[in-house]
Amino acid sequence: MDFSPTTSARRLAFAAGLIGCGVVASASVAELLNPNAVQAQNTPSLMEFRWESDKNYRKLYYVQTSTRQRERSDYFFMIRPKDRKTAILKLSITIPDYFNARIRPRKLKLCKMKKGGMLSRSRCEEVIPAVFEISENQSAIEVFPETPIPTEDTYAVSMTIFNPSQSGMFQFNALAQAPGDVPVAGYLGSWNFSID
Repeated sequence: MDFSPTTSARRLAFAAGLIGCGVVASASVAELLNPNAVQAQNTPSLMEFRWESDKNYRKLYYVQTSTRQRERSDYFFMIRPKDRKTAILKLSITIPDYFNARIRPRKLKLCKMKKGGMLSRSRCEEVIPAVFEISENQSAIEVFPETPIPTEDTYAVSMTIFNPSQSGMFQFNALAQAPGDVPVAGYLGSWNFSID
């Protein structure tokens, strides 16, 4: 029997290959047995690069289920309690003119959110009655909640669309109007996301 280092190394590599195949096979079987298993969701990166630093820019949290061109995707543009100081009477979302995806009012919802983490997905806990208006040129979404959005809890505008046909980075800006005598909208922050 040959016990040379080369033969031992080959046997070790063969055994490692068998173990690796077993792990892959068991993972595939687990996926087949549980088709509703939670899959990873796209969320903002931990580090974001901007060409021009602006002290007035505020990053808002979002969830995007697909970053591929022309693929169906769900977006949750979130506003957390720390993102606002007053209730919101009206929310305006500006959209860049090069975002060539069709947004329909019936595919929009205002949600009270349950924010996810490492082991769970962010999800809509309760749909809040609201009226949505989209400008003719698709450059803005106006959200009119039935009652002002309170300062506690996380809320989101949920949007289901087919992603744009072009890749790139897109910045949606949030402007909020607080209840009061003066109808002025103030900047809350921006959602930056990309399409591959």
